[in-house]
Amino acid sequence: MPEPSTRARSTRDPETGANAPFPFADKRPAPAGPERCGACGDAGLQAGDFDAAIFDLDGVVTRTARVHAASWKRLFDEYLRERAERSGEVFRPFDIEGDYARYLDGKPRYDGVESFLKSRGIVPERGDPSDPPDRETVSGLGNRKNRYFRETLEKEGVESFDSTVDLVRRLRNRRIGTALVSSSRNARLILEVAGLSDLFDVCIDGNDIARLGLKGKPAPDLFLKAAELLDVQPDRGLVFEDAISGVQAGRAGGFGLVIGIDRHQQASELRANGADMVVSDVADLHIRLRPQAACRALHLIPRALECYAEIESQLDARRAAVFLDYDGTLTPIVERPELAVLSQRMKGIVERLTRFCTVAVVSGRDRADVEHLVGIDSLIYAGSHGFDIAGPEGLRIQHEEGAAFAGVVQRAAALLQKDLAPIAGALVEPKRFGVAVHYRQVASGQVLMVEATVDHLLEEMPELRKTFGKKVFELRPRLDWDKGRAVLWLLRALGLERDGVLPFYLGDDDTDEDAFAVLEAKGIGILVGCPARESAARYVLDRPADVGRFLDRLATTLESGGHG
Repeated sequence: MPEPSTRARSTRDPETGANAPFPFADKRPAPAGPERCGACGDAGLQAGDFDAAIFDLDGVVTRTARVHAASWKRLFDEYLRERAERSGEVFRPFDIEGDYARYLDGKPRYDGVESFLKSRGIVPERGDPSDPPDRETVSGLGNRKNRYFRETLEKEGVESFDSTVDLVRRLRNRRIGTALVSSSRNARLILEVAGLSDLFDVCIDGNDIARLGLKGKPAPDLFLKAAELLDVQPDRGLVFEDAISGVQAGRAGGFGLVIGIDRHQQASELRANGADMVVSDVADLHIRLRPQAACRALHLIPRALECYAEIESQLDARRAAVFLDYDGTLTPIVERPELAVLSQRMKGIVERLTRFCTVAVVSGRDRADVEHLVGIDSLIYAGSHGFDIAGPEGLRIQHEEGAAFAGVVQRAAALLQKDLAPIAGALVEPKRFGVAVHYRQVASGQVLMVEATVDHLLEEMPELRKTFGKKVFELRPRLDWDKGRAVLWLLRALGLERDGVLPFYLGDDDTDEDAFAVLEAKGIGILVGCPARESAARYVLDRPADVGRFLDRLATTLESGGHG
């Protein structure tokens, strides 16, 4: 791992050691007093000030610090009591309030064992990571703590901080890169238990420390690796940390702004160790995201069927062009891709609509696959998120840059099919311009293994990137391409990018947000389903059945009013 100075422009004055100006230096709030840590409302951060945000897990995203602390106390009290009984020394129990934050919080597990025991004058052998939990080595004790932690996690589950989860989703909706950084080898398991496995663009955890030879916090390696994978300069990134070692790592990495989250009444210590500002919760920050689209909480988005008269009035002598996602929009989400069959009723409605306006299905599936499933000759089919298009009267368009990736995509699919074969329920769906890895039927304890396999492949094939869907990892060409760009390209290719056309886009997934955003000023985005997120869509429909009702009503309007 290169030294921080070779990875980013320094943010410290070379003579004084003070923080030199960086993109938002003039927007830092004045330091809060030692007893007050939430006074950051005047920070005035704008979306253009930074390109990525990197979050610690425990204490920032999830409420697992309590579980960790309890597991450490159980381990060390057992060990120290046994040691005292053998040697006759006085038993002094582990102090969660004093010992956890000082010696353990934010550090890799084995380093934490070593750090705490050293504070008690105990220096056991390091041992081997394969040491059993009853062995009196750093590794053995660390493995026992991990067993206690996983037992508690599986029994009690894990809660998340809603304010942090909401911020991450807002950032992703604005196409700002997000990463999770954790010293814990259980980070991906924790996200899975919390229902947040698809929340971040990048995840770096304790397993990566060992696999990539990285140093744990307070070294900046984890944060620098996250910035590298997000393809951003560290000084254009925000770091959110609640641990002393974490803010030290963020500062050592030269990151633009290190934000301390004070969960342990240690605001002064966080500032002293590198935090530029300290808040008691992410909700205390005022980050003004200049949105590409005005995202709103789901409960604030009106229902399309209830507001149909308003939608109808926007047609007013304009032609309609309707773009539809397939899975979760025209059909319900199912266990296996091949089971998503279009109902005869929905097929009839869509076929009727094609008589009055241009209708295209924009899907992540292969174009030939979705064309076979729908089976309507008068439709335009845009497969692989718009890379491959076919339609009536011999229409055929293929994205040339995407086509250049066909070979690497095929190799990736073959390798994943081989490597994931031992994992029950893992399904690899090869596509012409991508590979989907479905884990809906994989046991929760093995989802981590599925993602690790995908990530390992990506290290060997940097031409591809990983995106997320509903219980699916998708590998796509590393191009600046998404459904929003696909819809704009389709409008141009079909001669529909003009004032006399009102485009509609209906979709249910995170990937559809890009399409909602680009249509904010020129069309109508309609979100299908009730996901727990903000959306740039203008209207919402609760389920695929409501999509059928809406499209049927739209067809009637076009038929009677002559629009289309």
